[in-house]
Amino acid sequence: MSRLLSISLEFNYLPLMVVIGLAWLIPMLLTLLRIKRVPSVIVEILAGYVAGKYLLTDINPESLRILEFLGLTGFIFLMFLGGLEIDMDQVIYSFPKKKSGLRHITRNPVIIALLIFLISLTLAYSGTLLLSGIVEINNNWYFSLIMVTTSVSIVFPVLKNRGESLTSYGQTLIVSAAVADILSIILFTFTAFIISYGFKIEITYLFLLFIFFYLLYRVGNRFRRWPLLKKISFQLAHAVSQLSIRGSIFLLLVFVVISQYISAEAILLGAFLCGMLLSLFLHKGRSLLVLKLDGLGYGFFIPVFFIMVGVKFEPATLKEFELTLVPFLAVLFLLLFAVKVIPSLVLTGRYGIRMALSGGFLLSSRLSLIIAASAIGLNLGIISPGINASFVLMAIITCFLGPFLYNLIKPHEKYPMGTTIIVGGSSKGVLLARRLNMHGKASVIIENNEDRYKTITTKGLQAIFSDGLDPATYTRVRMTSANYVVVDTGSAEMNIRICELLRKELNHDRIISLAKKSPVEQQLKKFDVETVDATRVMASTIESLILRPATYHALIESFENFTLEEIPVTNPALDGRKVKDIAFHRDVILVMARSDDNVFIPHGETYLRTGNILYIMGTETALAFTREYLR
Repeated sequence: MSRLLSISLEFNYLPLMVVIGLAWLIPMLLTLLRIKRVPSVIVEILAGYVAGKYLLTDINPESLRILEFLGLTGFIFLMFLGGLEIDMDQVIYSFPKKKSGLRHITRNPVIIALLIFLISLTLAYSGTLLLSGIVEINNNWYFSLIMVTTSVSIVFPVLKNRGESLTSYGQTLIVSAAVADILSIILFTFTAFIISYGFKIEITYLFLLFIFFYLLYRVGNRFRRWPLLKKISFQLAHAVSQLSIRGSIFLLLVFVVISQYISAEAILLGAFLCGMLLSLFLHKGRSLLVLKLDGLGYGFFIPVFFIMVGVKFEPATLKEFELTLVPFLAVLFLLLFAVKVIPSLVLTGRYGIRMALSGGFLLSSRLSLIIAASAIGLNLGIISPGINASFVLMAIITCFLGPFLYNLIKPHEKYPMGTTIIVGGSSKGVLLARRLNMHGKASVIIENNEDRYKTITTKGLQAIFSDGLDPATYTRVRMTSANYVVVDTGSAEMNIRICELLRKELNHDRIISLAKKSPVEQQLKKFDVETVDATRVMASTIESLILRPATYHALIESFENFTLEEIPVTNPALDGRKVKDIAFHRDVILVMARSDDNVFIPHGETYLRTGNILYIMGTETALAFTREYLR
């Protein structure tokens, strides 16, 4: 019997098995071989090329068509997740405010990002004119747009892994990459439309996507807090329903279908705008929905896209350049870095030449967008097969060299300033390290038990195998007066000895330790150690559950979304200004303030002074901006 419930069972799954098998095998091999600096997509493209030459040679047209469909879906998903990676709150809040002074405007991330993009575009167009003297380029403008692309999906992970994503420097680079992606996609779409249909009134149809985006944003803002909708979404978010996933895919397809009715080239923009829309509604760093969408995209569809790029890759097309191949590739390689590194020198005044250059090399990383834009140009007939192959090669080279040169010029600080040192790898210490990491705070665990040390490192946490009683240990982790040291070895006697060493011999005064008994607490107090009494903490928790259960649960359940932070006011421009006149981020709330030993509840008419400590609650991104603003 060849049919079951009218479903054909005769489809050949072998080609799909080969592609998915490669997608499964590549990350494992990179991990086993400890090749961390090579993005897996590079190997996926190379593996796709090998598979196309040796494993998929006899593929039938039907199977190839299905693989191409899955690859196109992966491409759409890539653009969708690219839009989702952009922190729209960060971009929106970066826009200059009406009351901002000239100094604040010139240091604004969006202003800097726009300046870098405009300089990049100017250099790219000039470089394209230079290249056109070596090889024939059918459309100089479109070619230059391909060169100004970058990749948030490479820039953000590099900065986050180094603990720099929340710094002023890191945010400037992330916003620069985001602005380059957004403007590149918009310009690509309009340019492709004009090339396909000419400069006609129908080009205004593209603005329908932006209008639709804005309407959905307004409607979504109004209804996403609707109690009934929240209740249904929570009840059906998991198990067999997966309502949030279904809704996200449906929304993506709505954007894709509307884009198709406008033009085929608009699909890229539609998928990207859908991702940006979800970005406005989600806390991406801790959202389970984003993890599921990443799993669906990067676990299935997106690897198919990159492997199919490799399958379709034809090095033979490079022969079209004949004797000009080497000069063309050499000049293109230099230009792809120059159009990002030279504009990034505008950061020199604020961050210095080393950080400006390293940031330029990181922004030179290109991946999905350069491949996508080149493929669209190939379909439009304005990019030749040889040039398309050249851009695929350059994508592979730049997404490897960009992060490598960034790390080479600006070496990573293994223990950045403010790292929390946790002495003792107990379950409490590991949990503390994880929670600090969720807030973007660096931590390192000191553990003298080898088995426990290995267990901690396999969980992805930073740890060193050493003795907390050895003064050299604290030299290794570069302890300064800015570091908090949390001592919890599981032994009260050992805790006391380590605290005594830290306080008396190393003269360190930011020490926190656990004190289960009063005599232990008294001894630790002699060394000016801040103590935590587990019994009191438990009693306080139970008290909150009895007296203020709703508030307690709200605070605990919102931990993954909101953080309470103490931020000192050191910006002289804010001295003597009223609270109501200060442009706080919309996702923070001012809870309390402290002036010397006086703690008070601020209101709109309260005057702030430099030196005040503000207790502010908000999202991670909002707190990062507030921290920068107040300092």
